[in-house]
This record gives sequence, structure tokens and C-alpha cells, in this order.
Amino acid sequence: MKRTADLPVCPPPVVGFADRYADGFVDTYHRHDRAQLSLFLGGTVTVSALGQSFVLGTGQGLWLPANTLHQAECRTDLTFQVVYVDPGLTEVTDLPCKMFDVSSLMRGLVDEIIAMQYEFVMDERMTAIARLLADEIRRATPIMNRLIFPADQRLLRVCMAIVAQPGDCRDIDHWAREAGMARRTFTRLFHQEMGMGFAAWRRRVRVIEAASRIAAGQPVSEVAFELGYENAGSFSTMFHRTFGMSPRALRATTLTPVP
Repeated sequence: MKRTADLPVCPPPVVGFADRYADGFVDTYHRHDRAQLSLFLGGTVTVSALGQSFVLGTGQGLWLPANTLHQAECRTDLTFQVVYVDPGLTEVTDLPCKMFDVSSLMRGLVDEIIAMQYEFVMDERMTAIARLLADEIRRATPIMNRLIFPADQRLLRVCMAIVAQPGDCRDIDHWAREAGMARRTFTRLFHQEMGMGFAAWRRRVRVIEAASRIAAGQPVSEVAFELGYENAGSFSTMFHRTFGMSPRALRATTLTPVP
């Protein structure tokens, strides 16, 4: 099985597949009537869902509840596994959307599910695997390197412009004018909706964009310059503060597929 369209009329409560996407592929906005667990084994991808944008690399996973509208944009060649879970499975009914580091146990459980043909019966063993997988997802500590977008359409217009050009260095006065607001109103409303100031949010955009570019193999110094940093040192400091590792360490990790 390679796509949800391949599912039988009455599939088991858990069913999955492994696949690859090419660099630049965009799986446009869609939704599934099942919850979706995605594990990324090599490459980097941006997934947009629920007014947020998640950047995921090798060894990370994403859980999306059933009927979540989402889009995936591959930043490099991507190798991944997907498990679709019936929302009627009581262990997953209240699991929220989140990204996380994938445990070795979770990978093993997913391998077992994918190895089965989709006509399999949920016997005692497979039921135990499904429940244990749900427990691993629940236990996984969320990773917070995601972007949150405002509900206010004026602020959203500004945020989308910055995401499109993260190296744009125009100041807050310019963006307040773009939103049709006084600077004070813009600052207050931005913090109210986003839980952080404009400058902090823009820095977050830049380091998350940097993670994608570095994982794709772009030189660190080049990324720093294109994203508006005066030197690679200040960029590396901000990057480490966000991801807990240096840009070069992240590149070494994301460019090495999980065995």
C-alpha cells in the first residue's frame, strides 16, 4: 500500500506504508478521516496544519488528529513512514497535534505495522502493538520549533510576507504600515495574538528556515548572510539557543538517514 486510496473498504484500525518523495514535491492541502503518524527517516519537510508550520528532519515524527487539514512541502529528498490510525481507537481519541523525536521503540512498532498486509486481522498481538504505539506517541515530548500564525488577517498578511522572504530586514515601522496600524497598536496586537514580540517571532522564522536550508546542504555562512545575520557567529548562537545544537551538528544529523 502506498496511498490512502489503496486502503480496502474496511481496513484494520492501524495500517501503514513507507515511501519517498522528491525534493520540491508539495502534497497540497488535504485531510484524512484517520489520524496520521508520520516518521521521517531521511531529509527535511515543512508541514503546515492548524495555523502552524512544522519543520521536521531525520529521526522526528508528527502526529495529526483525524480530519486535520494539512500540507507537506519537501525541502530535500524525503524518506518516511506513515501509519493511519482509526480515530475510534480509544487510546488516541484525545491525542493533540504534535511533533517529537522518535524513540527506537516507536520505530520498531511502526516497522511491525508496515510489515503486515492491510488485510490482516487485529489479533491480540496487533492490538497490543497498536496500544503500545499510542502510548509512545502520548509519552513523546513535544518539540517546540514550530511557527504559529495569527488569526488577525492584517497580521497574517505581514507574517506570510516574512515567511516568503525571511531575510527581509525592514523594521517594525514598515510592517506596521503594511498592516495599516500605528506601531503601538501593531506591537500590542502582535504580542496578544502570538504570545511573543514581533522581533522574537521573526527570529524564529529565520532559524526554522535556516534549519531547512542547512539540512538541504547549503553552507552555514551563506544561510546566515541570506537570512539577515551580520556574521556566522551571531547566527550560530541564535541557532543553538533554538535547537540545542550548532548548525553544522544539525546538518550532520539530518543528512544521515536513520538506519
